[in-house]
Amino acid sequence: MPLLVMKFGGTSVADLDRIRNAAEKVKREVERGYDVIVIVSAMSGKTNELVGWVEQTSPLYDAREYDAVVASGENVTAGLMALTLQEMDVPARSWQGWQVPINTTSAHAAARFVSIPRENLDAKFAEGFKVAVVAGFQGLSHEGRVTTLGRGGSDTTAVAFAAAFAAERCDIYTDVDGIYTTDPRITSKARKLDRIAFEEMLELASLGAKVLQTRSVELAMRYKVRLRVLSSFEDTDENSGTLVCDEDEIMESKVVSGVAYSRDEAKITLFTIEDRPGVASAIFGPLSDAGVNVDMIVQNISEKDYDEAHSGAVTDMTFSCPVNQVARAKKAMEDAMAAGEIKYDDLIIDTDVAKISVVGIGMRSHAGVAARMFEALSAENINIKVISTSEIKISVLIDRKYMELAVQALHDAFELEKAA
Repeated sequence: MPLLVMKFGGTSVADLDRIRNAAEKVKREVERGYDVIVIVSAMSGKTNELVGWVEQTSPLYDAREYDAVVASGENVTAGLMALTLQEMDVPARSWQGWQVPINTTSAHAAARFVSIPRENLDAKFAEGFKVAVVAGFQGLSHEGRVTTLGRGGSDTTAVAFAAAFAAERCDIYTDVDGIYTTDPRITSKARKLDRIAFEEMLELASLGAKVLQTRSVELAMRYKVRLRVLSSFEDTDENSGTLVCDEDEIMESKVVSGVAYSRDEAKITLFTIEDRPGVASAIFGPLSDAGVNVDMIVQNISEKDYDEAHSGAVTDMTFSCPVNQVARAKKAMEDAMAAGEIKYDDLIIDTDVAKISVVGIGMRSHAGVAARMFEALSAENINIKVISTSEIKISVLIDRKYMELAVQALHDAFELEKAA
């Protein structure tokens, strides 16, 4: 039988009525002739509640027990979904991660997949069961302990099952009806995309788009799993939502497909560091060890002394990171300075910036994208603080107060409200 993977997020299974609504969608696919693997998240708000209980009980908690508690949210949803399907006369069975088993690494709260053997689920499908409801977000370490995959892990679970079972498609049901050219809350001109390439979706997810978890898109791209993002709260058919697929499946695309933003960014500059081999490693090594997620990096190179206090060439180094990692970044730099690994005259932190990015596979074959982007921002008198580029992306840091204006200006400049 052809097989589908259907994933339902927390808002889609927030209560019994929504679980029933999701089950109706599963039943429809069964009636179309599919065997279905359903991946479920915990009911909306439940994971936060469980995490809160763990932190109240043990501020310095054992990560293994954290996973044991937090994974229970998905187990509840899986059982309720299977019961609901059974009440609809759909042969269904729930599966926790250890029952499949979903084999993962032992990195509790950040585990990664090792393997998903097919034998147990295939045997149940062969017995006549039509639906396997699998608890997302969790797995089993080689020590036999429950693990969790980190926030958004149910998306990754769904893609991993689609790859392991060679599913025809992986449908991600959420509270939006697809992928948009930008956030519709910022501009009413935002347009839902019918299709988007894996690489574009990966960039958008990593740059702040919250619809799909970044690891799930990476996995889908690696194994060519066709993803469809669609709403749990609307009637859907084969043409609903947005298909995330290989670039070869997109006949014609615009130069820029979307505008992404990240509000909670910070810019950190080290002034007057030595311009010598190894200085970048001396800076970014300690930042990595401290768990700081560095993004944009700019180095200003000087061939002359900065001033008479310095005997060799000096430079400034600027980088960005999430606002909530600023304290760790500052401490890492101060510790490196105290240890004599680096020297700098000043460390300046700007926590009032935002990152704006334009993304599109069409950039590979079209010139002038950067010029049009910078002209649009200049026309709105928006100053650019930092620029970084890749083959299909251009990102800038700007003052946060101009974030929404910048998104609107760029959306208009690239005419994203129009289809290709």
